[in-house]
Amino acid sequence: MNKNITQDVLARQSICRYAEKYGITAAAIRFKKHKSYVHRWLHRYDGTSQSMLKESTKPHHHPNEHTAEELKWIDDYKRRMPEGSLVDVWLSLRANKGYNRTIPGLFRAMKRLGYFKTREKKKPPKAGKMEQMTYAGEKIQIDVKFVPKVCINSEIPTKMYQFTAIDEYSRLRFIEGFDEHSSYTAKIFLIHTLEYFWKNYKFKVKCVQTDNGREFTNRFDKYPKETMFENILKRLEIPHRLISPYTPRHNGKVERSHREDQKRFYDTHSFYSLEDYKKQLEQHLKYTNNRPMRPLVKTSVHLTASLSCLLKISWLCFLFL
Repeated sequence: MNKNITQDVLARQSICRYAEKYGITAAAIRFKKHKSYVHRWLHRYDGTSQSMLKESTKPHHHPNEHTAEELKWIDDYKRRMPEGSLVDVWLSLRANKGYNRTIPGLFRAMKRLGYFKTREKKKPPKAGKMEQMTYAGEKIQIDVKFVPKVCINSEIPTKMYQFTAIDEYSRLRFIEGFDEHSSYTAKIFLIHTLEYFWKNYKFKVKCVQTDNGREFTNRFDKYPKETMFENILKRLEIPHRLISPYTPRHNGKVERSHREDQKRFYDTHSFYSLEDYKKQLEQHLKYTNNRPMRPLVKTSVHLTASLSCLLKISWLCFLFL
C-alpha cells in the first residue's frame, strides 16, 4: 500500500462511492460535508485512491523572485567568467548592474539555472566476507591506543600508549603500557605477546595483522626500510599481514576492544606514573580475559537456563538456612 494513502484519502473515497450510489445531497448529509466539497472530490474521482490525494499547495512564483532581466545578467556574467566564483559574480553584478540581492539569493538562482550541481552521495562500502579463524593463534591483530590526556596526571611530562594484541579466534588479549611509540616498543611488545599466549594459554601465533602505522611498517616511505617489528617477525618466520590504508574496520576486533577499554577503563581511571599505569593495566587485562563473553544461539539459551537454576537454588538455600 502506498504510504501517501492516509485515513483522510480513504474517507474521501468512501464519500465519493456513497455519492455515486445515493447522490451528492445524501452524501453531504450522511458525512456532514458541504455539497461543494462532495462535488469537487467527486469530479476528481476516477475509481482509484490516488485520485483522492491532495495536490501540492506550493506556490508557482515568489513575489521577490529574480526577474527575467536579473537572470539574464547572471547568465551573461557566468558565461564571461566560467571560472569565476559565486562572490566574483556577485561583486561584478553589484558594481556594473546595480544588483541588490544577497549572496544566498544569488546562489539559489544560479542553482536553479544549473550552475551548481548537487554532489552524489557516496555509497557506503559493502562489507566483505570475513575470514573465519579455526583455531587459537591462527591470526592475531595488533594496534596502539593513545592514552587520553585527561587520565594522566599533569605533573607527568611523558605521553602513554597502550599496545594491544587480540586473538581472532578466542578473543583473548594481551595489553601492555609504554611511554614510547616506536618500532622498538612494538618489537618488545610482540615478544611479550608471544610469551604471554604460550605461557598462559599454550598456543603459538601463526600470523600477525597490523595497520600501516610507522611503528609497524615503513612501506609508504620514499625509501622504505625494514622496521624492527618486521625484522623480528621475519626472524621468527611469522607472516605479517597489513590491512588496506585508511580502513581500520579491517582490524575491527582490536578496534572494538579499544572502544571497550575506553568505556570500562580510561573513563574511570587516572594514572600518576608509568609504573602505576602498568599495574592498573595488568589488573584490567585479568578482568577482561576472565570476563564471560555472550555466547550465541543455543548456547546462550542453555547458559541462561543454567544461571536461572543456580539463582533459584541459591535463593532457596538462603531461605532455609
